[in-house]
Amino acid sequence: MTDLPAHAPPARRIPPELARSWLLVPALGDLGPAARSGCDALVLDLEDAVDGTRKDEARRAAVDFLSGDGSAAGGAGGRAWVRVNGRGTEHWSRDVDALRGLPGLVGVVLSKTESGTQVTETADRLGGQTPVVALVESALGVEEAVSVATARGCVRLAFGSQDYRLDTSTADTEIAMGYPRSRLVLASRIGGLPAPVDGPTTGGGRPELREACEKALQLGLSGKICLEPDEVGVVDEALSPTRTDVAWAREFLADFEDRARVVRDSSDLPRLGRAERLDRLARAYGVEPG
Repeated sequence: MTDLPAHAPPARRIPPELARSWLLVPALGDLGPAARSGCDALVLDLEDAVDGTRKDEARRAAVDFLSGDGSAAGGAGGRAWVRVNGRGTEHWSRDVDALRGLPGLVGVVLSKTESGTQVTETADRLGGQTPVVALVESALGVEEAVSVATARGCVRLAFGSQDYRLDTSTADTEIAMGYPRSRLVLASRIGGLPAPVDGPTTGGGRPELREACEKALQLGLSGKICLEPDEVGVVDEALSPTRTDVAWAREFLADFEDRARVVRDSSDLPRLGRAERLDRLARAYGVEPG
């Protein structure tokens, strides 16, 4: 990136298909800072961040937050996604039954997704209208990525990179992790879904996080799971169009309109597609040309 865009202010509501920062926070944690972070998607975690003996307690905390009584957020309820336990666990049905119909529920992130059937069963159990982001975290999940992406109810794929590494004994290197990321990108395209959400970057600082975001963009991913509120700004900046890109896009679109949308050569249509995409993202994220 040659310059930095202004990331979306907290009041700007970003649709799930364009969400960059997915802030994962334990449902039993302090939700106040996370709710005020300005993240595109706040995700309450009922899965790995919760000890097995406290699943019921965490579920009640999430329900309280999403119901608007404020008991989990210092006096104010809110809107959020919820990462539910995997379809193969005893907690899945309790999670989805407790969440169904809650006013603040934006959607669910389904852990350990390994088949399209798991996505559809989750969506149906929630009433058929709640969006499901499928979190792919295993070799089988990566192998079945196309069936997951084309399943009814799936709105986006996400990569559970840490559990994938555990499942496959894969090193945390760009080469080793390139295949599963690319597989999710291709599956998303085949399924007509937005670009997938990358897993979190652990260790290092802001430069490492920014570099990881830029590498994810190069592979075709457009979102990232965050584990701390202070990661949100870095991710939103790195995954947004730059002001320079936005200026180019709008200049090209203006010129294209001035010549009555006449195509002059074989590069016009690809440039038009890129310009329209950059303009759409800039308007959604509040990035002005510069």
